[in-house]
Amino acid sequence: MRSGLITSPEKVYFSARGETKGDLAEHYERVAEPLLRTIGGRPVLLQRFPDGAEGPSFFQKRVPKSKPDWLQTTTVATPNGTTSEALIAADLDHVLWAVNLGCLGFHVWPYLASDPEHADELRIDLDPTPGIGFTQIRAAAAELRKLLAELGVTGYPKTTGNRGLHVYLRLQPRWDSYQVRSAAVAIARELERRRPELITAAWWKEERGQRVFIDFNQNAPHKTVFGVWSVRARPGAQVSTPVSWDEIDDIHPDQFTISSLPARLAEVGDPWRGMPDDPQPLEPFLAMAEQDKANGLLDAPWPPVYPKQPGEPPRVAPSRARKT
Repeated sequence: MRSGLITSPEKVYFSARGETKGDLAEHYERVAEPLLRTIGGRPVLLQRFPDGAEGPSFFQKRVPKSKPDWLQTTTVATPNGTTSEALIAADLDHVLWAVNLGCLGFHVWPYLASDPEHADELRIDLDPTPGIGFTQIRAAAAELRKLLAELGVTGYPKTTGNRGLHVYLRLQPRWDSYQVRSAAVAIARELERRRPELITAAWWKEERGQRVFIDFNQNAPHKTVFGVWSVRARPGAQVSTPVSWDEIDDIHPDQFTISSLPARLAEVGDPWRGMPDDPQPLEPFLAMAEQDKANGLLDAPWPPVYPKQPGEPPRVAPSRARKT
């Protein structure tokens, strides 16, 4: 472990197996190369657990005023325009600095700090609603894989470290977050049309039923997503782990932990190795969005923290609208 960056390395962070703050730091040292290949140079939001995974936590967007002089930061904004100085995942020392503050995992912006005007990642979130298991997540992932193959687009899946899957598209840096979100909405609606009994694009929870929700609003401007190789605050210290498409039928997210990953890294390596060198187009999905608009579909609802958007339907749950 790098000396001087981690204090109290013996402090227990995951009580089930007695894994410590030092074990957490060693995990990030092991995965430093693939981690920085994907999140390097991006702003990150910290979720800090000062007393370990079972203790209270809080999100920290602003770096402390007492930050070291060498720490790289960048200005990020919230939907209402409030700005903060956020940490840049510039190198391993920056990652370990955050780990020393009790950060277990990183919530990552979809752009490089050097180019905030262009979102170069589209994140497709396959989110299980209550009653949905990983069997249904696998089936939804298979439908997504078919759609991407038809369009000639390459996606890279990862476990979330919890119950779902994320699929990332590394994009050519040509579009802003509004365009990327429009593409995500179009993907969600197309998947729902293909498998309406399995997949839903319904923003309102009362309309989702027991289906896999494609959470398109994870691509809204200023949104962060739990990052690859990041550790969850769960008893098993589960890790959001990149996987290949062909593995999905044979794995379960719970199996990837900070204790099991060394063997996997030695055997499998990084399934996302080629992603940064293979940026994808967004045009096929923007064409789908335009077709939906031509067919009379309005924009999908935005989260409540965002200003009302052009073309957005009334931002009220259908049951409440009926009562009104």
